[in-house]
Amino acid sequence: MTALTRAPVKRPLPAEHRANFIHLYLDIAWFGILNGSAISFMTIFATRQGADGFQLGLLSAAPAIISLMVTLPAGQWLQSRSLSRAVFWTSLGHRLVYLPMIFLPLVGTGQFQVWALVGLVLLMSLPGTVLAVGFNAMFAAAVPPEWRSYVTGRRNALLAVTFMVASIICGQLLDLLPFPLGYQVVFAIGLFGGMMSSLHLWFIRPLQTTPYQNGQALGDIARPGVVRSIGDGYGAGTGLRFLTRARLQTIIRPQVLAGPFGPIVGLLFIFHLAQYLAIPIFPLYWVNTLHLTDSEISLGNAVFYATVLIGSTQLTRVTNRFHHKGVFVLGMITMSLYPALTAVTQDLTLFLITSAIGGLSWSLVGGAIANYMLERIPEGERPSHLAWYNLALNAAVLIGSMLGPLLAQHMGLSAALAVTAVCRFGAALALRKWG
Repeated sequence: MTALTRAPVKRPLPAEHRANFIHLYLDIAWFGILNGSAISFMTIFATRQGADGFQLGLLSAAPAIISLMVTLPAGQWLQSRSLSRAVFWTSLGHRLVYLPMIFLPLVGTGQFQVWALVGLVLLMSLPGTVLAVGFNAMFAAAVPPEWRSYVTGRRNALLAVTFMVASIICGQLLDLLPFPLGYQVVFAIGLFGGMMSSLHLWFIRPLQTTPYQNGQALGDIARPGVVRSIGDGYGAGTGLRFLTRARLQTIIRPQVLAGPFGPIVGLLFIFHLAQYLAIPIFPLYWVNTLHLTDSEISLGNAVFYATVLIGSTQLTRVTNRFHHKGVFVLGMITMSLYPALTAVTQDLTLFLITSAIGGLSWSLVGGAIANYMLERIPEGERPSHLAWYNLALNAAVLIGSMLGPLLAQHMGLSAALAVTAVCRFGAALALRKWG
């Protein structure tokens, strides 16, 4: 995300990279349409069809289950294949799963549709995990380090704009069209956006066979292959490109946890656990307690993404003052306000204010977490260290997504959100002291 704050490149685009850069821009523009339509409204559809907290937790946990099993083997599998071709075919396999979603609202009871949606998310997570690893590496191979701020800045801006436009339009369509036709149209829009994004991935031809070496995070806020959880449930996916650079035997080294990076992995596990405790509770609160319409929820999504973009433009200035750890802790503390304010929200105005605070907090966390870790990992040991982090991340997503609904069941939605806010704040203080 720091890419948005750097000065634009003055020299003309090199001819050998021009086509790749254009297709990367068009890829992310269409991905924003997929993100703002089908991905954003999956959990809302499930909630309106009677999904309980456990089922919503499964929707968040399903990708993590697959990622725990597949992420490291995916890195090894990609080493012997063309990155650009592997990314295209896995993106196609991942996004074709949106096709049966178009017809899902017409089949069976509401409960059948919810369980079928869980199954489809599990299915798409297999190629999606490979896509997430492969795209990370392909992007690093297609864009030289000196051009990354230029390309990622424009990609992030395009993603934000197309996401906001798609989200608002889909929210209006859902309010105007009868159920379930509205959701069928939204899922169809997502499928079309995903297919167009994959088409542009086909034309990307990295000039390097391996990623360019660089000591900074890529700065790209898109998470291709990741089923975005509603609210502030963005998986970081940090350093996935490094998993394509080493043999499996050298990646999983237990001694990493015995060194200085071990406590950091533990603290980040606690942070992501506290983060994902709240994720399955948000749609239940919005739909069943606040009774928000789809257009109101889409407006909140748009505000969230707008403040992510605005916050990203100020990230370098804030980082220069507080450094990566300080920005990360500040973002974590601010993230604790998101469930706390949601728990007391009673109208649309406070919902939109809460969405803005959530987007601002994620711009800080998402922009700082990768560089915070990279500063603490020796150059030649990044694959093994970041492999442990990604395992901890997916384990935290899985456990948090399943524990959150249990909290809500025993305490009520508002009380559970308040508890998750306290957990997030505690995780921030712990990382500030021991991280």
